[in-house]
Amino acid sequence: MLSATSTSRAAFLQCVRWGIWFPFQGPVDWKGEEIQIVLQGGAKPNPHGVMVYSTEMSAKTQSPVTLSPRGSAQEQKDNMTFRLSSSLERKASSPKASLRTKQEEVSRQRRSPSSPLQGQRNILPASPPDSPQGPGLSLSQLAATSRYPTISHSSSALPWQQSFPSLLHPSPLASAHQLSHAACSGVSNIAHLEMDLQRERDASPFAQDEGAQLQELPFTPVHAPVITLGMNVPSSCSASSRSALAHLYSADFPDIIDSDGQVAEVLDPTEPVTFDPRREETDPLQGNLLVFQFLAFTRIPTVGVGPDWPDNVYFTFQFYRFPPVTSQQLKLLTSDKVQQKASTPLPCVLASISKDGTVNSGSPGLQVQFKVDESFLRPGEKRWFLRYLALHTMHIDIWDSDSLLLIGSTAIELKYMLRLGKSAVQALHEVEVLTTDYVGEDLLLTSTDPAQRTTISPMTVQTIIRGRLHVRTGNIGCPVEPSKRRAADVMPSHPHIITPCVVTGGFRGGSLSSRNILPLNARNAAQAHRLEMDVDSRPLFRRGIGSDSFLPSEHNPEADDMRRKLDCMAAVHRREGKEVAEVTGRTKEARSARGPNQMKPSEQHSKAECIANMLSQAITTQHLLYASLGSAEYVEFVLKNPFNTPQTVTVHIDDPELSVITDTEEWGYFKSLTKTPTLLEENMFHLEDGAPGPRVYVRPKESLHIPLKYQSFICDHTMALQGPSFLPTVKGSQLAKKNLSNIVTAKTIKVTFKAEDGKPMAIFQVNVEPTPHVVDQTFRLYHPELCFLKKAIRLPPWHDPSVADANLSHISVRCSDPNIICQTRMLVPGEPQDVYLKVPGSPSPLMKMFFVMVFTDKWMAAPSQIWQIYVHFLERVDVSCVSGQRSCQSLVLRGKQAVRKVKCFSSHPLEIEVDPEAVFVLPPAAVQELQLKVQPWRAGSRFLYVNAVDVENRRLVASWLLCLNVHRPVLSKAFEVCVPVGSGRGSSRKITYTNPYTSSRSFLLRSDHPDLLQFKEDTFQIDGGESYTIGLRFAPSQSPGSVEILVYVNNLQEKTEETFCVKVNYS
Repeated sequence: MLSATSTSRAAFLQCVRWGIWFPFQGPVDWKGEEIQIVLQGGAKPNPHGVMVYSTEMSAKTQSPVTLSPRGSAQEQKDNMTFRLSSSLERKASSPKASLRTKQEEVSRQRRSPSSPLQGQRNILPASPPDSPQGPGLSLSQLAATSRYPTISHSSSALPWQQSFPSLLHPSPLASAHQLSHAACSGVSNIAHLEMDLQRERDASPFAQDEGAQLQELPFTPVHAPVITLGMNVPSSCSASSRSALAHLYSADFPDIIDSDGQVAEVLDPTEPVTFDPRREETDPLQGNLLVFQFLAFTRIPTVGVGPDWPDNVYFTFQFYRFPPVTSQQLKLLTSDKVQQKASTPLPCVLASISKDGTVNSGSPGLQVQFKVDESFLRPGEKRWFLRYLALHTMHIDIWDSDSLLLIGSTAIELKYMLRLGKSAVQALHEVEVLTTDYVGEDLLLTSTDPAQRTTISPMTVQTIIRGRLHVRTGNIGCPVEPSKRRAADVMPSHPHIITPCVVTGGFRGGSLSSRNILPLNARNAAQAHRLEMDVDSRPLFRRGIGSDSFLPSEHNPEADDMRRKLDCMAAVHRREGKEVAEVTGRTKEARSARGPNQMKPSEQHSKAECIANMLSQAITTQHLLYASLGSAEYVEFVLKNPFNTPQTVTVHIDDPELSVITDTEEWGYFKSLTKTPTLLEENMFHLEDGAPGPRVYVRPKESLHIPLKYQSFICDHTMALQGPSFLPTVKGSQLAKKNLSNIVTAKTIKVTFKAEDGKPMAIFQVNVEPTPHVVDQTFRLYHPELCFLKKAIRLPPWHDPSVADANLSHISVRCSDPNIICQTRMLVPGEPQDVYLKVPGSPSPLMKMFFVMVFTDKWMAAPSQIWQIYVHFLERVDVSCVSGQRSCQSLVLRGKQAVRKVKCFSSHPLEIEVDPEAVFVLPPAAVQELQLKVQPWRAGSRFLYVNAVDVENRRLVASWLLCLNVHRPVLSKAFEVCVPVGSGRGSSRKITYTNPYTSSRSFLLRSDHPDLLQFKEDTFQIDGGESYTIGLRFAPSQSPGSVEILVYVNNLQEKTEETFCVKVNYS
């Protein structure tokens, strides 16, 4: 039975079976006896009142020998058999004796005249058959912010979700994210199984199968699911006190005011939002100025770091489809007038730092603004932008600007930036900054079991709260001038149908220049600049963003102005032509003097190209396509046969990202998706192996609709250098550096429809204009350099309401980097599904970034989620040590091409000291030795980080990943003490220590819980053979419980002389 504590802390931990065992009702002697428990499932009441899974497979695969009463075979029960033995018995057994016992058993079996089948019957009952286990994997967990962290604050039936006809249904993907941090717990533990499954070390009885073909076992994932960062923790759990809020508001942050100078209305982020999309769309203030104010950061005491960490921070985030933002350095200011308390730390006000290091304390906080108005949004995009605010959260990474180490991540809900018909709104958010830590089981240094010391132990993922970030969000309504206002949602009747123009003019003679061909194809150029947007069913917010620019069109009022400019340019060219008429005339006379037969081959070729170009331009239809990563753009080109004879037309496309939809089911899907009211014809295309493209039969004078789909999964992976940005001092804290966004590549694709004679019948030219995409979640992974990273991301439970059978839901993934393996596999229906990544390694300290697109529909029309994944590659260093004792490790830092001033930082300064500690100069191509002094206080496997930073440019020079394997020390003595609870005062005790040496020695006293135990003197000196009384002071506690505290007696070199264990019972 899973305990209530485990189910509340684990993100996706569910109860699959339950059973009850009363150990003290019968005899207490259980040695060597098998204990069987009947595990039940299904819709039955259980002691903890939790939901229990029930499947039909369990009744079929249960053990043939059951202890349940008759008639219970149909009640889906399983049996669990185990034995109990004390740890002292396992340790006392000698390995040699065990080996001798096994040899005697084998010799007895050899002497026995029984058949091999009888021998197997004698062996099998000794060890119950193991259940089928999957292959040995090494799959870790990731930390990800929930996409919709506090939707649980709203009602169960969200009325505003029904207002948008969404095809992909993104909201069900967030249902499981609400399970991770239901309680106000600072640390949550989940079993992190990163190990290879191993059988018993006993010899297999099936030796006769030597050389046989191995049979693949059913795939069973051995990793725990993805844990979310718990942004859905109620605000009451992390709300600051009134004194902290008073201190925060005394900093005089700039107010958010509307266009009339009034302070924006304050919204409570703990209350649900009643969103009406029609009221938002009919708001007279069509402009929106979205404001993010980063006000303060509250430090929370963390193991391994000091109380004043961090000192300087900076932020990285991305809003909507604006370029990613990297802020400047921000100083955490503490007030000397207010008395700080360790139990309730006050928030530290943020102040910007200029490049020269001066702190701009006169303008506290950091403010970043984004303007979204009619000139920014394209037709039909506003309602999708409002949907983005209603459903999404913005992921924020908080970095230490000194060490360039990640402090943690958080997410802010954007639904409180909806104005709801008001002139301006604002909301104050206090969100937790969380990170994950991987801790393995601790092993005793003198363990007698060699298998226990060599087997990889399972890891535990701990979600740690590093601090609280205070952010104020606001939205200011802006009026739009009538002269600049346009019809935002006026769309063509059928924007996805591309009809070629009818050419009424001809070639007027003269030069074969583009100026003379342009009027011939004016309508083609007009169609090339038509926007392809669908208001009802396509995610328009995944399309174009930028300045509003309309190109000439037949129904566009700006077309006349464009034609007038073209006429002016033609007049200028004619005037320039008169000035060079004499030179041109001489050239023509020279060419005519040679005669037509004496014309150079190059000139003949050039003339032929010009004629062919003119003819192709006459049959070319251009179309401007706005594409984003992963989104499929659907168009239908109207192909007409101008001949009086039937033709078999072959479609030639010069780019694989644009393809013809030949599947009838897929064609119908995109027709219904885009609401294109054209006929659907089955088996229209003829496909042949080796053909340049699909072929279609066209009757004389017939017009056909050719379905085309453009979709790109490849984009640019340009990244900004890791580190804060430097802004001019005059700009203060109102701006932040905006990096270039990652978008798909702009290109021109030509589709040629060739007749049977090989000549083009029509040409369709697609001009692809890239647009940014929305990032739903961000992952940051750390891995050793030059090694393959193998990770698994577990998808939350998801169901498509459009599919009747939940087991038929299809999930597929794509990666933006072709060198990365990204795939998913369907397991047993009802089981969770994972996304597997295999990323090639890079040298340290390089970083790799890519996008993963998750599709929840069969034909992958648009990604339901886009994940941005960063992989930081570090140089791995393995360190094996004992807790409480100092160990030394050397690192080598190599210089680059330029002289740098370098300083080294560690993620846990109280456990790792780097020598040299101060700033040192690193010459080009030089080698600098770094000495690490590692002194951990907790046993187990851990991962720590060390960065070498260029202090002048704030750039990363080198990075190391320290893999610590910390053993428990050998205990000398053990004590137990009781401390009263709620008394308000602790307890004092004494321990006597005798110097075992004959000479005088100095000793240091250390503890692994300095917050619970303090010494009267941290250092003492005693003569040889003398005794010293160690004074202990235990801190009071307000809750009952018990804890074991280790007391280390170290010498001056921090080598442990003695270790005492004190068990403190708070009662």
